[in-house]
This record gives sequence, C-alpha cells and structure tokens, in this order.
Amino acid sequence: MLWRMIRWIRRSGAARSALVLWLAACAPVLLKATSAGGRDLWVLLAGFPLLAGAAAVGRTRPLVGLAVAVGLSLALNLELFTSSYWAALALWGYLTGRWTAGARPALWFFAAFAVAGALLTWVTDAGVWTWFTALTTLLLLVVLPWLLGRYRRQYEHLVRAGWELADRMEREQRAAADRARLRERSRIAGDMHDSLGHDLALIALRAAALQVDPELSDRHQAAAAELREAAAAATGQLRDIIGVLRTGDDPAPTAPADEGVGALVDRARAAGLAVELEDGGADRPGGAGLPPMADRAVYRVVQEALTNAAKHAPGAAVRVRLARDPAAGEITVSVANGPRPADSGVPEPASGGNGLVGLDERVRLAGGVLAHGPSPDGGFEVSARLPLAPGVALVAGRAAAPTSTSARELARARQRVRRRLVESITVPLAVAAGLAVLWGGFHFYTQYHAVLDRTTYDSLELGEPRADVESRMPPYTMDGAPDGVAAPPPGWDCAYYGVRRYDGRSAYRLCFVDGRLVGKDVVTSR
Repeated sequence: MLWRMIRWIRRSGAARSALVLWLAACAPVLLKATSAGGRDLWVLLAGFPLLAGAAAVGRTRPLVGLAVAVGLSLALNLELFTSSYWAALALWGYLTGRWTAGARPALWFFAAFAVAGALLTWVTDAGVWTWFTALTTLLLLVVLPWLLGRYRRQYEHLVRAGWELADRMEREQRAAADRARLRERSRIAGDMHDSLGHDLALIALRAAALQVDPELSDRHQAAAAELREAAAAATGQLRDIIGVLRTGDDPAPTAPADEGVGALVDRARAAGLAVELEDGGADRPGGAGLPPMADRAVYRVVQEALTNAAKHAPGAAVRVRLARDPAAGEITVSVANGPRPADSGVPEPASGGNGLVGLDERVRLAGGVLAHGPSPDGGFEVSARLPLAPGVALVAGRAAAPTSTSARELARARQRVRRRLVESITVPLAVAAGLAVLWGGFHFYTQYHAVLDRTTYDSLELGEPRADVESRMPPYTMDGAPDGVAAPPPGWDCAYYGVRRYDGRSAYRLCFVDGRLVGKDVVTSR
C-alpha cells in the first residue's frame, strides 16, 4: 500500500508539489511539537492533517489553505505570529497571490480578518495592542508574500503572452508573404491592363480607320473589320482576366516608363487618334526635372486617358495639356476628349473601372491628386496635379492604419505591469498608513483616559491590596515613566498615571510588591 502511494506521487507532479508544500509548512510545527505540552500540543498535532488537506487543494483553492494557516495561528496566539505556523502563513500567502486570478477575494479575506481580529480581542479582553500586532503580522507574513505571488503570476502571464504573440506574428509574416505574392501578380495584371489595353485600343482604332478607307477593296475592308472585332474581343478578354487577378486595394505599379508623353501622343496620333499636345516640356522621363514618381504618374495619366478616349469616344478630338506652376510647386496634366460621335460605328464597350482606380493610387503615391469626370461639352476629362519637388504631398495622406494586434497587446501588457507595480507599492503603504492612523488614534484615546484624579490619589494608603487599588484606577496607564525619572527599587512593579491630560512631563507612580501598594509619589521629568 505504501509503495503504491509512493509510485503515484512519483507519477503525479501535482501530488509531488503538494507533498513538498506540506513538508515545508509542517517542519516548524514538528520542531515546536517536540517541546510543547497541554493545549498547545493538541493544536500542533491537529495542524498536520489540516495542513495536509490545505496542501492537497493548494493550487485550486489557495484561500482555503490560507484560512487554515491563519486559524491554527490564532488558536495558539491572538497576535497571529507563532514560531510554529509562520512558514504556513508565508507559503499560503504566496500561493494565494500566485494561483488566484483576481485580487478581490484576497482583499476581502484580509478585511474579514481585520474585523474578526477586532471582535476576538474584544471578546477575550486581550487589548487593542494585540489586534495591532495581529494586523502587523498579517502585513509582513501574508500580504507581502501575496504581492510577491501576484507579481510572479503576472510575470509568467507576460512571458506566455509574449510567446503566443511571437507565434502569431510568425503566422502573420507567412500570411504577409503570401499576400505579397498575390499583390505582385496583381501588379502584373495592372501592367497588362495599362500597356496591352492601350495597344489593343489603338489597334482597334487603326482597324476601324482601314475599314472605312475607300481606297481598299471590299475584301481588305472586311479583313480590317475582322481585325477590329478581334482586337475588341481581345480587349474584352483582357478586361475579364484583369477582373480576376486584380484586387480592390492593390496599389498602382510604380515601374518607370520607357517613353515620354510626346512619344506616347505621337504613337496615338499615328494610330489615327485625333490628339493634340500643348506645352510638351515634360514629354520625356526625367527631362522636365520632375521626381521619378511624379514623372511616371504624368505619363500614366496621359496613357490611361488616351486609352479610354480610344475605347469610349473613337473619332473624338483629344487635347493633352501640361502646365507647370513653379510658384505653387506643382505641375498639372489634363486630358480632355470630346463627345462620342454618333456615327462612330463602334459599339460602346463595357468598363471595369480598374484603370482609373489604379491611376488614382499612383497619383496619390506621387503626392498628387487626381480628378476625372464628364466635361460640359459631353466629353470626358482626366486631370492631375503633382508636386515638382520630391517628398512633397499636395494633399494629406490617407487615414493611418488601425493599430496592430501586437501593438494593442503590448499596450495592455504595459498597463497590467504598471497596475501591478502600483499595487505592490500602494497596498503595503496603504495598510501601513491605516495601521499608523489606528495606532495614533488608540494612543490618543489611551492617554486621554490615563489621567488619575488627585482626590483618588490622595485616598490611596500604603499596604492596600493591589486589586482594591486597581479598581479605582483609570482604564489605561501611561506608556512609561517620564523622561529622566530614576528607576524604582529592584522587585517593585510600578504603574504610571497622568497628572494632566497630554502632559508627559509629570506622573503619579504607584508601586506594588507581593500584591500590595508599597509606594506612591509624583515624579517629574528632568
């Protein structure tokens, strides 16, 4: 049976911890029990099974163990401090802070002890100083270990939360890498839309011009019509692919262009688009002294606007205008096309809207602002204002991203640490301050009621029994003799009473030997 219990303890970590706790709490009890006798011996012997039960539930119900330790200590001494159960008080005070989630149960327990201690001292007539000593012992042997346990619990919680946060951040990094790959694919889709869509629109425009060219034979005009239809179909398929690959929040591509605005306009004009360029000083990348991002954004505004004009208003006149304002530190690019001709012969294509969305993102990244919409003459206009200097934004950036989960966790952890630190400092100080206030009030009260009436003093006769003398005395005595008063003869037991309230310089001294009054005099401090 014993061997089976030993094997169970070895296998069970909780049982092993409970055994160690029980042995540590019972060691001082065992040492004291060897020399105790009478009632104290029975209290000490009862402590072994009670502490064993408290150790068994020490992790799940530490307040039960603390109550057992406090009860055993009070059974031996109402001042709470004993050489037998001081270790039990400190151990279960620490475990209460370590294994109790909140501070409120322990605080209620401490308050209940203060009230119960006051009632016990009143019932047993032990004196208020006994209660003060019990509260001081509670502060030193229970409250301080409890705060240490609270700190340990918080520390382990922060360490565990830190590892969980690190694991979550690692998962988020892997997810971010996957999103980066998806964004790269989306950028490729954007480049396809920007370049291939523009070229296909120009091909369709050139084919439409060939279709109505009177110098071509009917066979060639039919081939041109088939080419236009194929280009339009390819544009539609490209739009469908872009709709699958592109996401709504992807930024626009930021790669530099290989040609300037002038070359772009010339190529569109050669394809049959009626386009006119005004102020071509920024027609080449880097040639206008613009930042690379702004230079690329100017090119993309013109490219996207010409593409949309070729698709949605074939045959309409297009005007590209570049205006630089050094005083304001910005350049304005605008592309306006006239209304769609009624006899264009080309069906109105559908629009995915991705081109202008990406264009708005690109202009914003360059520090500018984009505007687009119908013009008063029934056409459409796209315009953008961009800064001439790098690192300058014409408009405020978008709203800041919401605080990350890790930042919120860190803020909460710091708040908990600060709160625990404040608790560990303020709780002992508050208890000590409360005890000091109570002690001061009690001292004020006792000194007020420690004054002996002169008539009573004069009525005392030497040789009277001590019991008769004390029956006529005030309920309290002074803390001691006034400063500088000579000590009484050896064997004399003396008590001091005040002559006047709150006057510690003089006192009535009454001395007893063998239970009788042997001396009375008035002593004064020197």
